[in-house]
Amino acid sequence: MNIIFRSILIITISGLAACATTQEAGELSATDSKEASTLNVQLALGYIERDQLGVAQEKLEKAIKQNPSNIDAFTTMAYLKTIIGEHEEAENYYLEALDIKSNDPNIHNNYGGLLCQMGRYEEGLEEIKLAYENPFYESQYLAYANAGTCYIKMKDYVKAEKMLRKALRDQPNYASGLLSMAEIGVETEKHLMARAYIQRYHAREAATAESLWLQIRAEKALGAEEHYLKYARQLLKEYPDSDEAGMLEELARNDRVRR
Repeated sequence: MNIIFRSILIITISGLAACATTQEAGELSATDSKEASTLNVQLALGYIERDQLGVAQEKLEKAIKQNPSNIDAFTTMAYLKTIIGEHEEAENYYLEALDIKSNDPNIHNNYGGLLCQMGRYEEGLEEIKLAYENPFYESQYLAYANAGTCYIKMKDYVKAEKMLRKALRDQPNYASGLLSMAEIGVETEKHLMARAYIQRYHAREAATAESLWLQIRAEKALGAEEHYLKYARQLLKEYPDSDEAGMLEELARNDRVRR
């Protein structure tokens, strides 16, 4: 999933575990229920990081039951449902979160990203716009980048580049933005631009199959055979089972046929 838009508030949880374990759920006071709900969201995030998604879902279901007004519980559940491809359920959880707090830019941004993943681009962009036009949103660059990603899916590279440049103006080292700009460079045959952005990305982040494939395509188009072979070998060595490795092998086969 390209750019999962996880903007969940991370809250301090020291001291909550004792509260949650010394009382049965039915005996919890209203305050303790809210604290237990907060703890369960934090535990769920940990389980998601470890790819224990079933346990994470159980913790989030409990968190919602303990505090039906816990926005983080709903948005984290939406995030989890997105991971496992249950997009309609994810949408429902975002809508429930918006019922609780209709003007939250994080929720609008993440919900918009989901709609773009579902191919509902115009709806998604409207939601994302509510985020980046909110003057109190401290992470506007995330919404600009999110909009840029949506425009890339629509193949509207002019608008995508405009949004991504806004994101990178605010956060010049934002990795996902750099990668998306490299993608635009490749897709629009601005291969020097693609090379520049992917180099900036690799200066800050470990190479991925996606980033190496972008660099390979840019270097090949620029006729930089040495660099092309270098990154091709790296992709095949580090990510031999990736889709990108398969595309590289197909590219190599086609080259041999043409020759």
